[in-house]
Amino acid sequence: MSITGKNIKIIMKKKLNHWTEMSIEYANQRSYLDDLFQVYPTIPDGIRDINGGLWKDVEKAFEKRDRQYLAS
Repeated sequence: MSITGKNIKIIMKKKLNHWTEMSIEYANQRSYLDDLFQVYPTIPDGIRDINGGLWKDVEKAFEKRDRQYLAS
């Protein structure tokens, strides 16, 4: 069964409390992301550079498909 707007409303009425329902409704508004970025900006004031040596190690591990290194 796919989740549609109608299905979500049914689920919300059956299982979610009032505040959860309000949160979902707010998240579906057009202004939600703009409001969210006002509170949690995605670009911090001081952007840091990536360590060049570390990045080369990551690239090598990616080429070798070294999942253990990439996950650490």
